[in-house]
Amino acid sequence: MYQKLSVCYPDARCELDFDGPFQLLVATVLSAQTTDRRVNQVTPVLFGLWPDPAALARAAVADVEQVIRPLGFFHTKAAAIVGLSADLVERFDARVPGDLGSLVTLPGVGRKTANVVLGNAFGVPGITPDTHLMRVSRRMGWTTSTTPGGVETDVGALFDPDDWVMVCHRVIWHGRRRCHARRPACGACPVAALCPSFGEGPTDPGAAALLVREPRR
Repeated sequence: MYQKLSVCYPDARCELDFDGPFQLLVATVLSAQTTDRRVNQVTPVLFGLWPDPAALARAAVADVEQVIRPLGFFHTKAAAIVGLSADLVERFDARVPGDLGSLVTLPGVGRKTANVVLGNAFGVPGITPDTHLMRVSRRMGWTTSTTPGGVETDVGALFDPDDWVMVCHRVIWHGRRRCHARRPACGACPVAALCPSFGEGPTDPGAAALLVREPRR
C-alpha cells in the first residue's frame, strides 16, 4: 500500500511554509485546529514583525494575538508561542533543541508537534499521528488504535525508521486529497484494491474523481 502511495504522491512534504527550525516550531503550534493554508497566510506577517526567538519573546501577547487572530484559539496560541520563545532564549541559547525530551518541555509543544519539527527540520525519524494519519491508517488496516500514542506505535512498527517521515507525509497527503473524513474518494484511490475500507465512499471512478482535491495554497 505504501508503495502505491509513494507513486501517487512522489512530492509529498510538509505543507507548512518555514525557514528553519524556529519558524517550523511556531507554525506547527499555530496549525492546531486550523489549516496549513491559513497558517501560511499569517506567518509571513508574524515573522516579519518578530523574526527570531529573542524578538518574539519580547513581544506583547496582545500584539501577537492580533496577528494570529484569523487562526482561532489565538489567546492560547499567542501565549504559547511567546512563552516557548522565552524558554528558547532562557534555556536553549535561543536555539530550537533537536531532541524530543527538550522540545516537549516548551509551552504548547506536545509529542506530535515535536515529531513534526524533528522530522522536517532535523531529519530525526518520527511518526506524527495527526488527524489524517490516524483516520487513514485505521481505514487501511494499519492500526485499530484510536489514540495518538497507539497509532504512533502501530504505524511505526510497520516501517523502517528511515521511512517514517515520508510515510507520514504521504498518508497525510492521501487524507487531504482522497481519503476524506466524509465521503472518501474510494473509486479514485491508489490503494483501493488493497484497502479493507473500500466502499466507505463512492466507488464509481467518475463520481470519486469529483471528490479528489488539492488543498488550496
